[in-house]
Amino acid sequence: MIRTFAAAPIDGYTVVHDPVVGSNHLSPTPLPAGRVDLDELHVAAWPEPKLSQLNPPAPLSMCYSLIVRCNLACPQCLDDKTVRESTAEERQAMARYIAESGILGVDLSGGEPLLLRDLPDVARAIRAGGRTVVSCTTNGWHLARRAAELAPVLDGIRISLDGATEATHDHWRGDGSYSRAISGTRAAIDEGLRVQFQMVLMRDNRHEAQELLDRAAQLGVGGVTFLQMLPIGDGKSIAQQQMLTDDEATETVANLHVPDGLRLRLRTRAKADGFTVLRADGNAWRNTGGATAITVQIAVTGPQDLCLPTTESAA
Repeated sequence: MIRTFAAAPIDGYTVVHDPVVGSNHLSPTPLPAGRVDLDELHVAAWPEPKLSQLNPPAPLSMCYSLIVRCNLACPQCLDDKTVRESTAEERQAMARYIAESGILGVDLSGGEPLLLRDLPDVARAIRAGGRTVVSCTTNGWHLARRAAELAPVLDGIRISLDGATEATHDHWRGDGSYSRAISGTRAAIDEGLRVQFQMVLMRDNRHEAQELLDRAAQLGVGGVTFLQMLPIGDGKSIAQQQMLTDDEATETVANLHVPDGLRLRLRTRAKADGFTVLRADGNAWRNTGGATAITVQIAVTGPQDLCLPTTESAA
């Protein structure tokens, strides 16, 4: 499949960011800088860099958590619900800063970003710079009704599932959540959006990891990312009972059979450490302490404020 990636020359390498999977790759040949259409199978075969190989002027990718509100109340949620939520005008300003920063990929998250009427405007403003690819992470509840308006302005969409079955997913997210997420998945695919499932890997749902891969393949989803639980926000209260070690998560994923054509990725806490998050109040934050805490870094007043020092694990 041909889809849009972001490319940039960095310290002698051509780095390519995948907006669906969230991974970075080294192209074997130079590519034009900016948004570029590539074969996803070719990109998947390219090696992933370590930041020790690079000297990036900005984080390669980041999350813009542009809303605090959510229609669900998941006990493993890592969002800080105490921060102020920005206005539409402030979100447009942040979008311009991201577009000018040199960051290759941004994931629009929350809270639940599909609750924002101006979500397409934010995505459009970021893409207008011509350098950045944009994805969105959603619980899928409102995706079926908004897929048509989002498809032209997003380069990928990530749907959160906490289980491969209705019983498991709804246990964590509430009645009706699974059926709404699956309906949203189908609608997004019908509109031409490339979909990635994301599961927070926990002790009580890891037994459904293989079933989730099989379900994703059946639906035509492009891949599955398993996210190690972060003991941040509401998740602190269940971390002792539910959190896997990185070694346990790695072993779980290593034993899975990956259906043909499906991308599989595990984001360990080690990889999440140092990741940049722009929060809804306009502060750029970083995951710290092995991704066990979040630290406020700086109030963002321009693109330069997003170019925080990167760490080895922030790729």
